[in-house]
Amino acid sequence: MVRAPCRLLLLLLPPLLHVWATTSEPCEVDDDDVRCVCNFTDPEPDWSSAFQCVGATEVEIRGGGRSLKEFVKFAGINPKQYADVIRALRVRRLTVGDAQVPALLLFSLLRGLGSSRLNQLTLEDLEVIGPTPPPPLEVTGPALSSLSIRNVSWATGGAWLAELQLWLKPGLKVLNVAQAPSLAFSCADLGTFPSLTTLDLSDNPGLDERGLTAALCPNKFPALQELALRNTGMQTLGGVCAALAAAGVQPHHLDLSHNPLRATAPDAPRCIWPSALSSLNLSFAGLEQVPIGLPAELSVLDLRCNRLNREPRPDELPKVRDLILAGNPYLDPKNSGVVTACERLTQALGVSGSILLLQGARSLA
Repeated sequence: MVRAPCRLLLLLLPPLLHVWATTSEPCEVDDDDVRCVCNFTDPEPDWSSAFQCVGATEVEIRGGGRSLKEFVKFAGINPKQYADVIRALRVRRLTVGDAQVPALLLFSLLRGLGSSRLNQLTLEDLEVIGPTPPPPLEVTGPALSSLSIRNVSWATGGAWLAELQLWLKPGLKVLNVAQAPSLAFSCADLGTFPSLTTLDLSDNPGLDERGLTAALCPNKFPALQELALRNTGMQTLGGVCAALAAAGVQPHHLDLSHNPLRATAPDAPRCIWPSALSSLNLSFAGLEQVPIGLPAELSVLDLRCNRLNREPRPDELPKVRDLILAGNPYLDPKNSGVVTACERLTQALGVSGSILLLQGARSLA
């Protein structure tokens, strides 16, 4: 004979199972325990769900657009108290986004991650509010190799990069800053990035040549090899060249794709490009002719999806060994659709899709 409590349980089990099956958890871990994604969108989120991520190597935490002021009370905890726990975490790549974060809490997080294995950090869709804590007596933050900042506003304005740098161990190799309210960094306070080889300022359409000069603080990027400036409002090659010269940088590869570049005037002042520059991407730039005044030692030139109506002459590009021209009108005199495909790619994807546009353009080569 089935007892009453058991009968009640059997009656309740089907609806309970239905609720559990249809209620979405704020955090989800993939089958291999590699990637964990948390999206705290509920009015009263279950923050403890984040404990599911302790075994993941890739962690993404989004605050659902809410303020995280309630956690400031934990900012003063000495990270040495839980250093062993942090060391045990497997996380290598961390994304934090979609929240309003007090600066005190953000920098406390960096300090706490100093003993972790984290090497890639992404901050996106954040509003950093309130005063910045005093700089640490010694660098206690993580040893990052890659830092990505996308659509993040800072209460301290252009000083944010110099302040953030004080909390990170040396060795940063890749810095990506997109959709920034301002890239006029406080150069006087900014330290040198001795190991930075890649700087990506793409998807800042209001930057232009003058803003680039302000962003490339002189002598702060001595190891720079890759500079990406996709969709940054650049208009003249001469202006870009002047900004690079003022900063004293020697990039090997420069990406100026997805910028409305104008032809250089014949009487424009001559600029000396960095001697190390050998690869230049000018795809999706609306060019009707091969620009004059290109880098002298250029060996790779990408002119895909422009408006060239003739093949470049050998004397225009004497040292270029790898010339990419797919998607230009002169290659499609019967209008078979190649140029139209370039236009569709440009229209279909927005600002943040510039990398995907490049990938799509490769299919035209």
